[in-house]
Formats: sequence, C-alpha cells, structure tokens
Amino acid sequence: MTDVVMYGTRFCPYCTAARQFFDRRGISYADIRVDEDPARREEMRARGGGRTVPQIWINATHVGGYTDMLALDSEGRLDALLEDPNT
Repeated sequence: MTDVVMYGTRFCPYCTAARQFFDRRGISYADIRVDEDPARREEMRARGGGRTVPQIWINATHVGGYTDMLALDSEGRLDALLEDPNT
C-alpha cells in the first residue's frame, strides 16, 4: 500500500485543493493537521518539510507542496511515486 502523508491546516486553500485532488483520484492519505497540534508542525519541519503547508510525502519521498505535486502530475511522474512499493 502506498503511504501518502500530508501536513496541513483546515483553512489553507492549497491544503483543501490537495485533499480534493487525493479524493478525486481515490488516493488514501494521512491528513495531519498542524493547526490542531503545534507539535505536529515541528514534526513536519524535522522530517524535512518547509515551514509552509501543505507538505506532502509519498512513501519516503518528500514531494513538497500542492503545486509541486501538480507539477509532478503534469510531467507524468506522480503515478510512478504512487505505485505500491510492495508490488
């Protein structure tokens, strides 16, 4: 199973757009809300993410933010990241 993790906030428009993208594509993801738990923001930074949200990881790869993910998708590289590494 592909492991997708997004650190975000409730009202961030890019976070909302990323959630909608995942939902439209049927991609399961962990939605970690840094606005509800400030310690999770520090976790995001320590994991190698920036200070802004969303920060997205697919398996062990830090994708970046929503627009970074869209760029990967438009380049045709996102699907390869989303493949199950156990298959």
